Amino acid sequence: MARSFQAVVIGVSTGGVQALKKLLGPLPADFPLPVLVVQHIGPDAGSGLARLLDECCVLRVKEADEQDAILPGTVYLAPPNYHLLVEQDGCLSLSADPHVSFARPSVDVLFESAAAVFGPRLIGIVLTGANSDGSRGLQSVKQHGGLAIVQDPAGAEARQMPQAAMAATSVDHVVDLDGMAALLRKLAPGRTAAPPKGGRAYD
Repeated sequence: MARSFQAVVIGVSTGGVQALKKLLGPLPADFPLPVLVVQHIGPDAGSGLARLLDECCVLRVKEADEQDAILPGTVYLAPPNYHLLVEQDGCLSLSADPHVSFARPSVDVLFESAAAVFGPRLIGIVLTGANSDGSRGLQSVKQHGGLAIVQDPAGAEARQMPQAAMAATSVDHVVDLDGMAALLRKLAPGRTAAPPKGGRAYD
């Protein structure tokens, strides 16, 4: 019987803007899962990335806020200088705790908290990046029974993050970025029953 997934978490660093556009852009308006993203950004970066991605995606893309409900068909970006976490009640929280893996926001922090909540119904994805952040987090996703996907390092702008993730844990799929959205559509079939509350209605 096919697994029923409840959320997707994505970690990315160097080369992340183009990678996220290529991955998120093809996802349809009725994509049924929430997508939580940590992109390594500077502490003073502002919310420009969320606006940029929102303009080029049919999914709603927003910067995560404290106590946001996690809604289907919505992409939540970790804000600059804050860790993004999933709480047991299914809401998001932000933390100014110290850097983890030299980063805040940290991929590891998001993945580990999401794995503890969603368990085997979580999809974890590590994309291009120039450090090892995300390797420990993807290992946690696997330890909780979730699915691990890594961008093929051969096509990544920076290979270190996907390579470190593959060295840390067994990976279910190693995929070129061009095939990532199609894989997600295959793993998360079905339609959202209704537009997210407060979100967009689509024709």
